[in-house]
Amino acid sequence: MTVGAAQREDVMPTVIAHHTITKGADHWLNSPKRDAFFGSIGVTNLRTFVNPRDPTHVAVMMDVPDMDAMGAALQTEAAAEAMNHDGVVPDSVVILVES
Repeated sequence: MTVGAAQREDVMPTVIAHHTITKGADHWLNSPKRDAFFGSIGVTNLRTFVNPRDPTHVAVMMDVPDMDAMGAALQTEAAAEAMNHDGVVPDSVVILVES
């Protein structure tokens, strides 16, 4: 293992998740569900983005302390409820992890 790789393992990865929404950008941006859900698993530095040419395409960027915990949490009923409330189309979610 190189020194750079060892250092990267100690750093919390930044994750981008982009997806389609059905309830409008204002509803999605103002929803408290996203912060509550991700905060409950230790996610920090959550930032939101809206495509100015297509406001049904949005993204979040966040620092994730435990990718396995996030993956498991995204499979729960709480995640499904939060996504439904926010108008997230579950099949459209794409997650990118900092490399």
